[in-house]
Amino acid sequence: MSGGAVASLPEGLLDGGVWFRVEEAATASAVRRTAERLAAELVLPERRVNDLSILAAEMAGNLVKHADQGVLLLRVVRTPEQAGVELIAVDHGPGMADLVHSIGDGHSTVGTLGIGLGAIVRQSSWCDLHSVPGKGTVLAAQVWPGEPPLPARAAGITRPLTGEPVSGDAFAVREAEGRRQVLMSDGLGHGGLAAAASHEAVRAFTDAPAAPPATVLEHLHRRMSHTRGAAVAVAELDPDAGLVRYAGLGNISGTVVSPGGTRRGMISLPGITGHQRRQIRQYDYPITPEDVVVMHSDGVVDRWNLADYPGLLLGSPLVIAATLLRDAGTRRDDAGVVVARL
Repeated sequence: MSGGAVASLPEGLLDGGVWFRVEEAATASAVRRTAERLAAELVLPERRVNDLSILAAEMAGNLVKHADQGVLLLRVVRTPEQAGVELIAVDHGPGMADLVHSIGDGHSTVGTLGIGLGAIVRQSSWCDLHSVPGKGTVLAAQVWPGEPPLPARAAGITRPLTGEPVSGDAFAVREAEGRRQVLMSDGLGHGGLAAAASHEAVRAFTDAPAAPPATVLEHLHRRMSHTRGAAVAVAELDPDAGLVRYAGLGNISGTVVSPGGTRRGMISLPGITGHQRRQIRQYDYPITPEDVVVMHSDGVVDRWNLADYPGLLLGSPLVIAATLLRDAGTRRDDAGVVVARL
């Protein structure tokens, strides 16, 4: 994670994003300046650059004023038509019991003007928020140059091992003949070689044929033979069939979560994508529009329970993923979570 002044765009910002530990005003200023430089790199219109500057200042400033162990992820988001900027603020702070009241202008818990959350809602193209008293808050916001895309039905987040500049975990989402396919990859080890393996997994996934997950995973296995290898899983959400199809090699955890927090695990087989496999098999699981699919690397402890977070299952996949990363992610390994719904 970064802190302090920023002289230029940090390495990796245009790819996986950069985490900031936001504990003092100097780091909050660095977040704002980095966001402005990123906006210039993406050639955002001046009006949207100004919106992003306010957004970054308010989100980072809120972490300084209110948060405990506050961190912020700044990264690029893309569609085939345009690129925007996304900020995700995560903390273990006191949380908020009444989000509607807290977002309203004039509400403050530290004697300030209380315009922060209201400004964030106004300046962002899209935002989502979840907070639980005593657990903390996750706030995600995006700024797009033009009309924002529809809210994502699948999204993920990764964080590197403490002390490493890049994460060996990666995720990707694509549409394959009307079915949403989701990838989670955990490169062996950590650091640059692990990141290179997962980046290759993402590239191979992106250009794989529009085929079922087992066939896509076979394609990845062939393409990744020159890398260190990775644990990889591919899920396909098919709304017409009411199924999620799943194929995995290695220690990727896949789960279907239903309202109330009921969990159904999905099977990944032993192996290393790119190097070792006995077989690749696909398994089908029923899914409803109220369910979510959660996939994560072994850098996330598998003892989480969405029932501990009232209302979270109704939130955006991004905020669900960031909440799980905050509370179940370990600092001793790269960690990644991707969440999808029909």
